[in-house]
Amino acid sequence: ELIAKGVLSSKEKEYVRNQMRAGKFLISSIDQRQNTIERITRKIIERQEGFFEEGASKLKPMTMSEVAESIDVHETTVSRAIANKFVKTPHGTFPLKYFFTPGYSGKDGDSVSNTSVKEIIADIIEDEDPKKPLSDRKIVDLLEKKDIKLARRTVAKYREELGISPTNLRRRY
Repeated sequence: ELIAKGVLSSKEKEYVRNQMRAGKFLISSIDQRQNTIERITRKIIERQEGFFEEGASKLKPMTMSEVAESIDVHETTVSRAIANKFVKTPHGTFPLKYFFTPGYSGKDGDSVSNTSVKEIIADIIEDEDPKKPLSDRKIVDLLEKKDIKLARRTVAKYREELGISPTNLRRRY
């Protein structure tokens, strides 16, 4: 409006034009970021449909590179876009990073996320005989029966991450 009225000097006009360009660029960048977050979130919902319907046991493995490829952006763009972002679900509020988990091959060739594997390990330990708690090796054997192949050390790591004590400390007489 000031430019149109002709009350500004040429230096002032150039300043106002530069500020308007910067403002338009900022608005465009915010729109682009919102669009990217929306596209990523849609892919998460599409891939993790089982989680949204039934919970963590249905979480599927998913990597940032898979999502990046499917929405035609770089993996680092996905990583930056989901940083410090959360989603409210029927099962609680989770950081978007929660949905990106490595996986293991399970029964019938289905993929099982490490979050699901942790939940399976917790269930196995919860159902054990407190007088004869299962060793990490025995848990590995039980997982193999479910066609989930893990190293004993991985089971120990997941057990520790779940805050579950080792066999000797779980024994109750």
